[in-house]
Amino acid sequence: MPAALVGWGAAAVAAGLCGCWGYARTGADGTDLVRDLCTGWAFAGSGLVAWARRPANRTGPVMLAEGMAWFLGNLQGFPVPLLFGLGAWGEALNLAVLAHLLLVFPDGRAGGVCDRRLIATGYLLVGVGGLVRVVLYDPVRDSSVSYLTCSGCGPNAFLVLHHPALFDAVDLAYRWAGVVLTILVAARMVHRWRSASPARRRVLLPSWVAVGLTLAFVGWEMLYLVMPEVLADANAALTVPSDLSEVVVPVVFLVSLLRMRLRRAYVGELLVTAGHTCTAHRLQDVLRRTLGDPTLVLGLRTGEGYADPDGRPLSAEAGREMTHTDTDAVLVHDDALTEDPALLAAACAVVRLWRRNARLRARAEEQAMTARTVPGRLLQAAYEERRRLERDLHDGAQTRLLYTLMTLRGLGARLPAGTDPGLRSAVEEVEGSLRQALDELRDLARGMYPAVLGRAGIAPALMALAEQCPVPVTVDAEPGRCPPLIETTAYFVACEALANAVKHAAARHIEVRARRDGVRLVVEVTDDGVGGADDPSLDRAPARGTGLSGLRDRVSAVGGDLRVDSPRGRGTRIRVELPCA
Repeated sequence: MPAALVGWGAAAVAAGLCGCWGYARTGADGTDLVRDLCTGWAFAGSGLVAWARRPANRTGPVMLAEGMAWFLGNLQGFPVPLLFGLGAWGEALNLAVLAHLLLVFPDGRAGGVCDRRLIATGYLLVGVGGLVRVVLYDPVRDSSVSYLTCSGCGPNAFLVLHHPALFDAVDLAYRWAGVVLTILVAARMVHRWRSASPARRRVLLPSWVAVGLTLAFVGWEMLYLVMPEVLADANAALTVPSDLSEVVVPVVFLVSLLRMRLRRAYVGELLVTAGHTCTAHRLQDVLRRTLGDPTLVLGLRTGEGYADPDGRPLSAEAGREMTHTDTDAVLVHDDALTEDPALLAAACAVVRLWRRNARLRARAEEQAMTARTVPGRLLQAAYEERRRLERDLHDGAQTRLLYTLMTLRGLGARLPAGTDPGLRSAVEEVEGSLRQALDELRDLARGMYPAVLGRAGIAPALMALAEQCPVPVTVDAEPGRCPPLIETTAYFVACEALANAVKHAAARHIEVRARRDGVRLVVEVTDDGVGGADDPSLDRAPARGTGLSGLRDRVSAVGGDLRVDSPRGRGTRIRVELPCA
C-alpha cells in the first residue's frame, strides 16, 4: 500500500507540472498558475492522506482522482493535436468527479439509487456529451468556449465536422445539462442534510460548508459560461472568493474526513478515565463529548435487561442503535456513529476496560477489606486465647495452689509444741515455695490478660500496671469503656512502651495518659530517657526485641495509628490512636 501511494503521489506531481506548463502556454498569469496548481495538488494530497489513514474508505481515492482530473483540461495548452483533443474532451471531468465526491462523502459509499444515478449521469455527460462536443469543436473559431480562452491552441485532433451552428447548440445543451446536474446534486445534498441526525450534522458540518461553497461556485461558473455577457461584472467581483474557495475546499474535505479518526484518537484519552475510579455517569458524559453524541446512553445489565446510570430501563428507538460492548453493558447512540465502526469499536473497548477495572477494583477492595480485618481477627483470637488461659490458670492451677497453701498453713498451725524443729522448718519452707509459686503464677496470668482490664476497663488496668513498674509512673486516664479488642491493644501497647522505657531508655520517670478524642482512644506514654527510639538501626537491634515494629503491627491490625517522637537525649513520646466507636 505505501508503494502504491508513493506512485500515485508521483503521478499527481507529474500531472500538476504538466498541467501548469500547458496552462502557462495559454497566456495565464502567475496568480492563475499558482491557484490552479495549489487547488489540484490540494485535492490530490488530501486524497492521498485520507487514503493512507482510512484505506477501506473510497473517499480518499475519489479525492485523488479529483486532483488528477483537475489538470486534464490544461492539456489544451500543449501544441499536440491529440493532447488538445483529450483536454477539450475531459475539461469538465473534474466536475463529474467532484459531484461523485460530494455524493459519497464521508464514508465513500453512495447513499442510495438516486446518488448512484447522479454519479453515473455526471460521468455519462462528460463521456458522451463531451465527446459529441469535442468532435464539433474548432478551437480557431470557438476559442472563447473554453475556460482557457486560448486563440492559439490546437488544432483539435478529434474535430470531425466543422458546423458552427450545430456546435453552438451542442455546447449550450452541454452546459445547461451541467447546470441541471449541479442543481440536482445540490438538492440531494440539502435532502441529506435535512434527513441527517443532529449527531451526524455536528460531525459533518465543516464538510457540508465546503459542499455548499463548492456547489455555489460551480453553479455560478456554469451560469457564467452560459451567459457570459450578462454576468461579466459579477463574475469579476467573485474571482478572488472563487479562487480561495477552490484552494480551501479540498483541505476542508480532508479535515472533515479525518475528524472521526481524530475522535478515535481522542478515545485513547478515555483509557485514562476508564483506568481510574470512574462512575457510570462520568464515563457516559466523557463518551458523549468524545463521540459527539449528546444523546448517547450507557446501559448496564440488570435482572430484566439494561438500564441507564439512573436505573431507567433502556430500549432502542427510531434512528438510534444499541451496540453491545460485552455481556454486561451496551451503548445506545445515534445511528450516525455506525458509519465509523472503528470509532465505535474503540469506545466499546473503553467500556469493556471500565467494566473490567470495576470488577477488579471490587475484588481488590474485598481483598483489602479481608487483609484489614484478618489481622484484627487474629489479634482478637489471640487476646481471647490469652483471656481463656488467664481464666484457666485462675480457676485451675492458681486456685489449687492457693488451697494447698492454706491447707499446709493450717497443718503447720496444728503441729504440737514438741514437734521436731526440722519438720517445722521444712513445712515453713514448703509454704514459702508455694507462696512464691502462687505469686509467679499470678504474674504470669496477669501478663497473659489482666483481669482488671476486662472487669473495670483501661484506666484501672493502666493504674495497676503502673504499680508494678520499678520506675515511678504517673497515670492520667479518663474513665470509660471501649471495645475489648481496643482496650486490650491499648493495654499491651502501654506494657511494651513501659518495658522499653525501663530496659532501654534508662528512664527515671514515665507518664501515661489515656483519653477519648471523639471516636478514637488516644494513649500517650512519655519518658525522660535517652531517646533515639525511632532510629531504624536500633529498632532492628536484637536487644530491642520486636521493638517499635511490633507495636506498629499490633496497632495497624485494629486500624489504629502509632507515632513516635524520640529525639536523642530528650526522651521518648509514643502516641497511639485507636478506633473506639
